[in-house]
Amino acid sequence: MKLALLALTIALAAPSFTAAQSSSEKPTQQSAALSQTASDPFAGVPAPKPDDVKSIDAIMAAVYDVISGPPGERDWTRFRSLFLSTARLTAATKDKDGTVRLRPMSADDYAARAGGYFLKNGFFERPIVNRVQTFGNVAQVFSSYESRHAAGEAPFARGINSFQLLNDGKRWWVVSILWDEERADNPLPKEFAAKP
Repeated sequence: MKLALLALTIALAAPSFTAAQSSSEKPTQQSAALSQTASDPFAGVPAPKPDDVKSIDAIMAAVYDVISGPPGERDWTRFRSLFLSTARLTAATKDKDGTVRLRPMSADDYAARAGGYFLKNGFFERPIVNRVQTFGNVAQVFSSYESRHAAGEAPFARGINSFQLLNDGKRWWVVSILWDEERADNPLPKEFAAKP
């Protein structure tokens, strides 16, 4: 998900947010909830649309589809249903001085940060080439992408999303997405720049 430019824009524009603990909530309750999530990464995830998670192709298409659209609200319940509760979305960016920066987010963080941007801005991201490798219950997908502000216009950004996926025997889950965008010193490799 070319979320590098988007994530950078959102990270700079949106205030960082932390979960505020109500005065009636005890720290032990919060610790227990965090411990349960850490021990069960499947807990607390909304039920997915079965067609979204039935195959690698399906979950990849769902991730791109749910964040894409004209200005307006996205279906964040559908978005969250694709990810483990412990999933990470991480933008790798590079400053002008060459310093590499990572911006890790949970699915909830991403929804909170991107939601305001998407309300006011069109964003359409589509894969160019997906290279899938699987072993047992895990899959790695290198997915090059193009990002547009409106369907049919020239892309304003391209890059590669590195998806890590898991099949639990019932469905596919997104475990993590790490991405970097194309730059003058970081062009898309030829095999990822155009559909074969």
